[in-house]
Amino acid sequence: MKEFVPTFPTTYQISCMTIAERHKYILEQLKEVGTVKVIELAEQMKVSLVTIRKDLKVLEDRGTLYRSHGSASLRDMFVNDRSVFEKQQLNFEEKQAIAKKAVEMVTPGEAIIIGSGTTARYFAEALPQEMDLTVLTSALNVALVLMARPNIELIQLGGVVRKNASAVVGPVAEHMISQFACSKLFLGVDGLSLDHGLSTTNLLEAQLNKAMIQSAQKTIILCDSSKISQRGFARICDVKDADVLVTDQHIRASFVRSLEESGISVWLS
Repeated sequence: MKEFVPTFPTTYQISCMTIAERHKYILEQLKEVGTVKVIELAEQMKVSLVTIRKDLKVLEDRGTLYRSHGSASLRDMFVNDRSVFEKQQLNFEEKQAIAKKAVEMVTPGEAIIIGSGTTARYFAEALPQEMDLTVLTSALNVALVLMARPNIELIQLGGVVRKNASAVVGPVAEHMISQFACSKLFLGVDGLSLDHGLSTTNLLEAQLNKAMIQSAQKTIILCDSSKISQRGFARICDVKDADVLVTDQHIRASFVRSLEESGISVWLS
């Protein structure tokens, strides 16, 4: 009988890795899980923390990863603020599919909140033409889509207009949303990571999103996979404060498992 030879590295093989082999191992781990920690890599490869930090520095200089305190990722985790007109050109097929999937959660006759962002606008467009709904929104582009729907009672939040986002923010909008109780919130975000939670690029928008979460029984996050493991400037809340994530098929299976272990239902478009 032919002797079985394991395909994974043994403890001895790991401890004898060359620099090139360590770099290959680090990049393979990043492709699998997205983010790696220095201390875990050191334990796995039986080398010092100093050695791992040197390896990560070399790989960062080559442009193959991004370093942060105690960890590394395949890409820069921090999101820059961009206009809604620029965002709508990015991953639009995935966003439209996410929007159509999220509409399956809407029940005729209920009151819902729709946040701002390009996926939120696609969600509004995907709502059935004849569905009876009450919709509260901070997004001007969402309101423009729904104005022509005779069976939708539309409530536009007031406040300071963020022209870059085509949406309102500020204390007026936060006070208005606090006066309502809705069944569901459909919220777009700029970043979603297990350690940093849900985030956006604008502080006032993050504060309004927090108020929206407080006014809804269930929070549904609309987020394409390019935003997974990303961080916006302003943190909204912990991941566990959301109930459902609707995303595309490109999300890593390991990330889905982590979310489900946190009690979040993941719907794939």
